[in-house]
Amino acid sequence: MRNTFSFLSGAAALAVITLFSPDANAGRLDACGDIFVEAGANCEVLVEGGCLAECEPVAFTASCAAEGSLTCQGSCNIDADVECTASCQGSCEAECEIDPATFDCKASCESNCSADCSASCASDSNSAECQASCKATCGAECDASCTIEPGQADCMAQCQGCCGGECRAQVNMDCQIGCQSDLYVECKADLQGGCEVQCESPEGAIFCDGQFVDVGNVQSCANALRDLLDIEVEFEAEASASVSCAVTDEPARGGAALMGFGLLCLAGLGRGRRRS
Repeated sequence: MRNTFSFLSGAAALAVITLFSPDANAGRLDACGDIFVEAGANCEVLVEGGCLAECEPVAFTASCAAEGSLTCQGSCNIDADVECTASCQGSCEAECEIDPATFDCKASCESNCSADCSASCASDSNSAECQASCKATCGAECDASCTIEPGQADCMAQCQGCCGGECRAQVNMDCQIGCQSDLYVECKADLQGGCEVQCESPEGAIFCDGQFVDVGNVQSCANALRDLLDIEVEFEAEASASVSCAVTDEPARGGAALMGFGLLCLAGLGRGRRRS
């Protein structure tokens, strides 16, 4: 599915793409700066004034964790524990055998690895940064270990990658969290300017659950988010002047959401302000 949305406004505009799926898999997205996206995340494209207000240090935690997890891999590089991988292999294969054709090594690895991040970081002095580092570490290790496409190999082979990534993340977690904690201040300061520049661009900037997504191409990231998540797309525009909306649709699933978008744009043209 690929829907291309464009909009013009004579004044400040707010374009919101809400991405939600209770059954979606959390994970990292290359097109979105490798940020770790939670299942059911709400992601929005903000433009101009409302966007600039969101460019605060607290919004840069996830992007800095994604960057930090890769930076710290050089010093946090202990091999996966054999006992961990052996224990993981059995449960992973049992999960895979339910439906081998659809089993996703990467999704399973990231889900299992990140499940304890909240509890593990509860007592940390900066729990938000700790959790972001934990999830980013899971994503990085699972990305590196799960190189087999779903359904392209038997469960044993898929789970070897899955468990290798999960266990490698676990054994390096403390090192990663400690290493990344030293990088946040500088990283957040660097992202401030980039966030403001993206907000002032015609394309705007993407935020997922309030976290700035540092990307070079907003549309590519939005497309990747739609591919990862079974999502519904909503558009909200607010302006003192007219708003025009153009939609290019290729035959694909999601026609109902596309139709709703078109109707919403027409209503916005008539009123100058529309909320959905």
